[in-house]
Amino acid sequence: MRRRQFITLLGGAAAAWPLAARAQQSERMRRIGVLMGLSDSDPKAQSRIAAFRKMLQGLGWTEGRNVQADYYRAAGDIDARIRWQKSW
Repeated sequence: MRRRQFITLLGGAAAAWPLAARAQQSERMRRIGVLMGLSDSDPKAQSRIAAFRKMLQGLGWTEGRNVQADYYRAAGDIDARIRWQKSW
């Protein structure tokens, strides 16, 4: 009788193992590329980035936890924008 209980226990553990492994995986990190035509020192750029981050947080996205945002600033340089687009 103990043999049947052991085999049942072993079979149940084998069936539950993939579920436990899946539950421990962290959330996938999403990546966003943001291209701005303003320079770093421009106050408009800072306020737009702050508004963008606030909007992301309102939607449940937190930078560093489940989303990574890469900010690129061309500051009026059209060639920089073209280089950035080709890099993707």
